[in-house]
Amino acid sequence: MASAPTAAPPAAAAAPAPDAPAQPGPMLRGPMTVRQWAGASVVGILAIIGAATIVVQLTRWFLGLEFMQDFLATYPGETHLPDGAPVGLPAWLGWQHFFNVFLIVLIIRSGLQVRTERRPPASWTPRWAKGGQGRISLTLWFHQSLDILWLVNGLVFIVLLFATGQWMRVVPTSWEVLPNAVSAGLQYLSLDWPLENGWVNYNSLQVLAYFATIFIAAPLAAITGVRMSGLWPKRAATLSRLYPVEWARAVHFPVMLYFVAFIVVHVALVFLTGALRNLNHMYAAQDADGWLGFWIFVASIVVIAAAWFAARPSVLAPIAGVFGKVGR
Repeated sequence: MASAPTAAPPAAAAAPAPDAPAQPGPMLRGPMTVRQWAGASVVGILAIIGAATIVVQLTRWFLGLEFMQDFLATYPGETHLPDGAPVGLPAWLGWQHFFNVFLIVLIIRSGLQVRTERRPPASWTPRWAKGGQGRISLTLWFHQSLDILWLVNGLVFIVLLFATGQWMRVVPTSWEVLPNAVSAGLQYLSLDWPLENGWVNYNSLQVLAYFATIFIAAPLAAITGVRMSGLWPKRAATLSRLYPVEWARAVHFPVMLYFVAFIVVHVALVFLTGALRNLNHMYAAQDADGWLGFWIFVASIVVIAAAWFAARPSVLAPIAGVFGKVGR
């Protein structure tokens, strides 16, 4: 008896049709594509320009009111210096300015690296430590070493500031500094810069900014940095409880952001309110409109940029090895 032939399976059931190749989507840079980022940037810049224009026009309208004209006449934006205040800026202040900028730029850079670092390139251990105690990353060693140099430079600056009488230019000596600072700020916002001569006297807003930077922000950066560093005594349980490390972390980063904002505004105003003369004041210790201060400034930027790019593990490791043990 012959068996019935088996039916061949349908072709469609035998092999499913291959899927069409997926088309590559646009490449993302974070949450958006490059084109979207470009569009958002243009919109953001236009919005900032528009908002700034509105602020300037409203400020000019406000300053044009009669009572504000009387206010500007009473408080032009600066207060008189005490008798015996020095005139001009000495050469040591220019050198201090360079050292401070040099160190603070590298401190900000290394501080951000410490904050975002996941896998340190190397570690550093003090020579006197036993059993790996005191071991930190090479990046943190560099940051803390810069902090120490910055503190030494700051102490020298404070001593010279009071020894030469230059403190009178950056420390408020009258309550009139407050309304004058408001006046100077409104004049800045109106883009009608306050009349000033930094060689003789800073306007009141500058005085408050310099005072806050030197005598508030810098000490806060120092005392919070020490609390988070290896210099803090490990066995001081009571002191650690009174001054928790979480408090130091909560203050240290905002202080760094303040320094960044101060540098950005400071540099912008230096160039917008008479670059050559301001740079001569800051770097050449002379009240002139020549190019000497500018070229000293350019040279200082080159030095800072070179240090920025040189601050890498291959360069830092041999230096750190002089003061401790470098390893993985």
